[in-house]
Amino acid sequence: MTILRVPLVAFVLVALLPAVAVTQTAPAARTTPAPGQVLTIDECIAVALEAQPTIQATLYDYAAARARVREAFSPLLPQLSGSVTAIRSNATVPTTLTTGRTVTVQVSRQPSDTFLAQVQLSQLLFDFGKTLAATQVARKLAEVSAEGVELQRQLIALTVKEAYTNILLAQRLIRVQEQAVERAELNLASAKGFLDVGTQPLSTVVRAEVDVANAKVDLINARNALRTARVALNTAMALDVNTPIEIRDNLEYQPMTLDRTALRAEALRQSPEYRQAKLQTSAAQASVQVASRNFLPNVSGTGSYGGSQLDLNPNWSLGLAFTWNIFDGGNRIAAYDEAKANLGAAAARTKAAELTLIQNLEQAEIAVEAAQERIQAAQVVIASAQENFRLAQGRFDVGVGTILELTDAQLALTQASNTEAQALSDYRIALAQLDRAAGRR
Repeated sequence: MTILRVPLVAFVLVALLPAVAVTQTAPAARTTPAPGQVLTIDECIAVALEAQPTIQATLYDYAAARARVREAFSPLLPQLSGSVTAIRSNATVPTTLTTGRTVTVQVSRQPSDTFLAQVQLSQLLFDFGKTLAATQVARKLAEVSAEGVELQRQLIALTVKEAYTNILLAQRLIRVQEQAVERAELNLASAKGFLDVGTQPLSTVVRAEVDVANAKVDLINARNALRTARVALNTAMALDVNTPIEIRDNLEYQPMTLDRTALRAEALRQSPEYRQAKLQTSAAQASVQVASRNFLPNVSGTGSYGGSQLDLNPNWSLGLAFTWNIFDGGNRIAAYDEAKANLGAAAARTKAAELTLIQNLEQAEIAVEAAQERIQAAQVVIASAQENFRLAQGRFDVGVGTILELTDAQLALTQASNTEAQALSDYRIALAQLDRAAGRR
């Protein structure tokens, strides 16, 4: 009874291969944004997850890994084969006659004389769990591949979030630089007016022209940064780089309080890299079982049925085979030692993955807290810079202040605006990296 129960257990083992969140193993119809549609960050991520070819590649890898589970399990199922043979031969055979004289005789055999057709059936009855252990190894490796799909999805989501935020940052910087150009041009006009009436020297006009030129250069750089960020986002979404898309602005400050203990528990539970490392260790443990059981014999049943000659005279056979490779030059011993070494390496990599995970999580948490502090500081600085520029502008307009004073105030205001925009961008990217470290999309 035990021998007959083994294939059923193995069949259940394969049937229980966990259904991961991988429902697509072939490219689906593309969903492209409609012209003029304003996309949210979640919609951009959805488009990327659907269309990214790197995700499609990992889905195919997972499908191949599931197929390897069936390959490992197949020796426990009946093996059926058929064969048909027909041989034509011609040989010279020496024959001794009754008279004692030896003569040579030509013997010719036609295909009809040697025709044989039969089917063979074999079934592995008991192998001390070797095939089950090999199936378990393949199953664990399929789960590793499934985690690879989720890992790729999280990486693509992070790339989309970063490119999305960089677009918003570039748009903010463009607005800041456009305002800086506008202020510089107004100052240049005022300086020219003062020069015409003789209240300011030519150097004032020259300095104002330099400020206008510098502001325009910064504006050009901001516009180039916007184009670069759009290319990055389109690439992450698997769209043509020249596809025009519009996104919704979410570059705003929303304070967050971090629960480090909960985040660490969540990361250890959800991180695909850490789960991959643990599954690799489980696969290595199963490989040690396979290597140890290879020292044991196999018991198989065989049977055949067929016919020979043209009238297919029936013939059949049944048999029971007991095979045991007693010595193979030390190959199985070496394989067992290799499996144990692989297990030790996998356990060490699991610990290394845990340390790396905690490090990345801590760094992301620090980045979030630092960005929050920078935003709060930048808001204070920008308010002071605006007031300082207002006073300097007023003094210059009435001819009391100097162009240097006004230029310094304008530069301080521009830098404060840039700092605030950069801090908001860094905060959003830090939150995205925190999600990634915690195993979220």
